[in-house]
Amino acid sequence: MGKFSGVADRDAVERELPYAERDLPVTIYQFLSRTRDAHGARPAISFQLLSDPKSRAETWTWNTFLGRITQAANLFRSLGVGEGDTVAYLLPNTLETAAVLLGGAVAGIVNPINPLLDPEQIAAILRETKAKVLVTLKAFPKTDVPQKAAAAVALAPNVQTVLEVDLNRYLGPPKSWIVPFVRPKNPALHKARVRDFAAECARQPADRLSFADSAGDRVAAYFHTGGTTGMPKVAQHKYSGMIYNGWLGGRLLFDETDVLICPLPLFHVFAAYPVLMSVIASGAHMVMPTPAGYRGDGVFDNFWKLIERWRVSFLITVPTAIAALMQRPVDADVSSLKIAISGSAPLPLELYNRFEKATGVQIAEGYGLTEATCLVSCNPVDGKKKVGSVGVPLPYCNVRILHTDGNGGVRKECAVDEVGEICVSNPGVFEGSTYTEVDKNRDLFAEGRYLRTGDLGRIDADGYLWITGRAKDLIIRGGHNIDPAEIEEALMGHPAVAFVGAIGQPDAFAGELPCAYVELVKGAEVTVEDLMEYARTHIHERAAVPKHVEILPELPKTAVGKIFKPDLRKLAIRRVYDAALAEAGLAVRVREVVEDRKRGLVARIERTGPVDEDALRHKLGEFTRPWDWAE
Repeated sequence: MGKFSGVADRDAVERELPYAERDLPVTIYQFLSRTRDAHGARPAISFQLLSDPKSRAETWTWNTFLGRITQAANLFRSLGVGEGDTVAYLLPNTLETAAVLLGGAVAGIVNPINPLLDPEQIAAILRETKAKVLVTLKAFPKTDVPQKAAAAVALAPNVQTVLEVDLNRYLGPPKSWIVPFVRPKNPALHKARVRDFAAECARQPADRLSFADSAGDRVAAYFHTGGTTGMPKVAQHKYSGMIYNGWLGGRLLFDETDVLICPLPLFHVFAAYPVLMSVIASGAHMVMPTPAGYRGDGVFDNFWKLIERWRVSFLITVPTAIAALMQRPVDADVSSLKIAISGSAPLPLELYNRFEKATGVQIAEGYGLTEATCLVSCNPVDGKKKVGSVGVPLPYCNVRILHTDGNGGVRKECAVDEVGEICVSNPGVFEGSTYTEVDKNRDLFAEGRYLRTGDLGRIDADGYLWITGRAKDLIIRGGHNIDPAEIEEALMGHPAVAFVGAIGQPDAFAGELPCAYVELVKGAEVTVEDLMEYARTHIHERAAVPKHVEILPELPKTAVGKIFKPDLRKLAIRRVYDAALAEAGLAVRVREVVEDRKRGLVARIERTGPVDEDALRHKLGEFTRPWDWAE
């Protein structure tokens, strides 16, 4: 680990030698083998099924971890998975999940899938990636993952083998005795072979690969996008990008004495690369509390005690998790904590201040994206943190703020503090082939090299990167662009507010008007009128003041804690369209709002009585959002 206090340290690392000349492993198996050789008996990864800080936990050393990865890779090869074939997994966090991720990348191409998706979406990803093998859970109380997997495989005939991980092994008596009697039934509606993952792995050698390791760099992972802006896309990651992410963490952040608590899911790049790959590069120790991480029963209530139990030095988190933690008192010894690293979404200043006051620990906010194999920038852990920025572009990462034409040509390079599209080139960017779907790569690169992120931002005079919004998230009111972050930041300042999601709701006159959905702090009370008044007072841009504020019991969120704005947009479309139809006296209502790959969100409507269809077309034609009959 080296010092990372700012631009000067970043530049010093780059001056040492070109990245291509560094003595780095070429394959994931070489990467792991180096760590095993250096830190074999040290703890590598730990997992506890339950959130109680005194509950059973299991730890693998680096010796054990590499052995389990080797067995998994050998198993996948024995099932016909070559370097160009896909192993998918639909799993929560477990020790096996980490072994499957890495073993799948060694044997072929690993494809982590979000278990929170619907079976139809899971099946679509399985078909897109042509997965031969799917690793998932064996039926177990309080989870529907196995049922989703069975339904998805029925729609994905390319899957030949299903391997099941049984969580029961993490329980001790008497609970482990009870599970076989209460285990839900999960009849297979597909033709794939179903095998026990542990039993099949046990038949494989742990001390060597049964096949030749890759000869060089290649595509080793498929990760689908988080889906906060629509239908998932599948990004391709090469060994070189995965190892680059690990090298950054090992060089700038962690060493073998560090303990990272990572309650984020291993189907997401944040946990898989900046965390797990950095752990490999540094020899550090990664702890996963419960299969569902932050979503697990009792995790937030026990979180500070978990930090004390494991003597955690680095907290891996996201803004929504920080907000939830700030609703609990710090009731344990957290003096081992050095810093918290936050990503996934912008961090409100108010939340940063609450956390630092409660824990005495600063938060280093960073930025990455699935399309770049994750890491782009981070606030310096040893230096000045500009709250609200995403820090300094990392070594060997070239970030440009550009205005481009429709073909990826550069019309203008932005000056200091001038907003444009964030475009990135680094060893994690797979130039020209980011997505598996060829059509989705068209116009994705500026000058054929710089990945167009779709994020709007600026670089200040000190070299810090600021995200000002996402091109698709902008609220466009009568041609005027409004950044939803301005609304969210303002409302987050209210003491009763825990989470805010601001979007543009359809409007017949302006195209879109800003609206905000709010989740309150547990036990807090506030009226919509109070929030509206607070917004008017604290949002400086008049046009950005929301025309509608609604309090929900809980905002929809992705598994990594992002506000899931497509669901909010669906709520807004239904509310606005139903109100307009009722006002016009039309016997029609919105049955549902669905995602269409080509048209985006579409309102599907149904009759409640006789309808003047000309009047209906006129009324709904006042809005830009498409509609169809539900029949």
